Amino acid sequence: MHSGSVQAVELVFLLLLLFVVAFGALARKLQTPYPIILVIAGALLGFVPAIPNIPLNPDLIFFVILPPLLYAAAWGTSWREFSYHLVSILMLAFGLVAFTVAGVSFGVHWLFPGFDWRIGFVLGAIIAPTDAIAAAAIANRVGLPKRIVDILEGESLVNDASGLLALEFGIAMVVRGQTPTLTEGFGRMAFLIFAGLAVGLAVAWIVDRIERHIDDGPIEIAISILVPYAAYFVADRIHASSVLAVIACGLYLSRRSSEFFSPEVRLQIWGFWDTFVFILNGLVFVLIGLQLPHVLAGIKGYRMSTLLLYGGLFSALVIVLRLLWIFPGAFLANRIRTRILHQNDKLPSARAILVTGWTGMRGVISLAAAIALPEKLANGNPFPQRDLIIFLAFSVIFVTLVLQGLTLPFVVRMLGIAGPGGPKNETEQEEESARREMLQSALAYLEETRKPDESELLEIYDDLSGHYRHRLAAVNNTDDPDGRLSPEHRERHTRLLRDLLRVERQTALRLREQGRINDETLRQLEYELDLREANPSASV
Repeated sequence: MHSGSVQAVELVFLLLLLFVVAFGALARKLQTPYPIILVIAGALLGFVPAIPNIPLNPDLIFFVILPPLLYAAAWGTSWREFSYHLVSILMLAFGLVAFTVAGVSFGVHWLFPGFDWRIGFVLGAIIAPTDAIAAAAIANRVGLPKRIVDILEGESLVNDASGLLALEFGIAMVVRGQTPTLTEGFGRMAFLIFAGLAVGLAVAWIVDRIERHIDDGPIEIAISILVPYAAYFVADRIHASSVLAVIACGLYLSRRSSEFFSPEVRLQIWGFWDTFVFILNGLVFVLIGLQLPHVLAGIKGYRMSTLLLYGGLFSALVIVLRLLWIFPGAFLANRIRTRILHQNDKLPSARAILVTGWTGMRGVISLAAAIALPEKLANGNPFPQRDLIIFLAFSVIFVTLVLQGLTLPFVVRMLGIAGPGGPKNETEQEEESARREMLQSALAYLEETRKPDESELLEIYDDLSGHYRHRLAAVNNTDDPDGRLSPEHRERHTRLLRDLLRVERQTALRLREQGRINDETLRQLEYELDLREANPSASV
């Protein structure tokens, strides 16, 4: 590669990073979810003559950016909530995807000239998957109930796999004229799912074994970067679901990480991945906006008014299809969960279901899939309506991100969904209960170990007991005097404090295994314990 091309790539990367930092800060100042601001800003910047041409490479999205983002999203997903809401998630990830593909396949034939049901099938598969990052960022910012956020995050994780499978079938029908039979479809889907899950779990098991023999921050950070790419690449090579492989790998290692990460390594990895994910997400949403001029330049033979009309009609169709499915889908999922799985779960209110239907934001996967469409058919003819498909996909992404994202807070307030049941309050209640039990376990350990110890060291126990009672009183919102550590007993105090932190950590793990707290709560508690263990004197 010539030095000039390297410098050009470097300039583009630095420019994109500058956009991410500047508009990310603007989004924080405006208290608006950053995906919305970044997409709008990218679209406006695309028309500035001085901004270089930055096309979206589908391979860059699918093989470079997508694996770590999927891995981070899976790592941050609580298995307790994911497994509990699995039926509802699958009803959206597979049921809604199939309904969207069928609805678009039928609807575009009447809306747009030159579209038949096969081209509609391809278009439906492209825009069916929702975006994990946008949905989570926007839903959390407006304070949606935790149940809705958990289902949305689970849906957007899984439906990439079902949407890409449908796209594989659609391209085969258009390019080669092959229509898969029902048996072939179910067989391909079964292989895609089970082989993808097997690859992900196999990679995770190997990494789990390796991690137990390593305790070095930089090395383990490097491994954490390698893992999603390894799972994605292996699954892709055997034509299984790379998406499900990365998700399975992330979920497995997230639950096992408490056993093989030391406190120091965990703090380093969390700090790195928070920054890494923010940069990748920012680059993705800026790139989406920057594609608008290129998308418009590729459309020939259409007036701008016609394109705007087409984009608006198609976006409305996609939104309506989700709203049409969401109510019967929620009812059917609730029937399965209560009648078959015997879960004690009430049918969500109509308002909660409506809000869930209004949060179907699309993202970069849809745009990359559209751009990755082949330019030629098997007989050498151009792929029919390819440029218009790319424009319609961009329209849906822009409308669902900006229109639905900006109006979601209003919809939530109007329907009275947010409030005491929001995710922050539920998490705080769970954390408070866990902290209380952890502190009580530590105090019980102090009382047990102080009896056989030497009498001249009892003041250390008194000091630590006072410290823990003070913390317990703070959790219970009551008053208790604070204690201080004597300098001459610093060594004994440090050793005993580490034992107490170990007891708290074991208690938190036990609560997670009992299902009384979720993985998200455990990670928050572990983070606080890690900080105290990294600097024991700060815990006094």
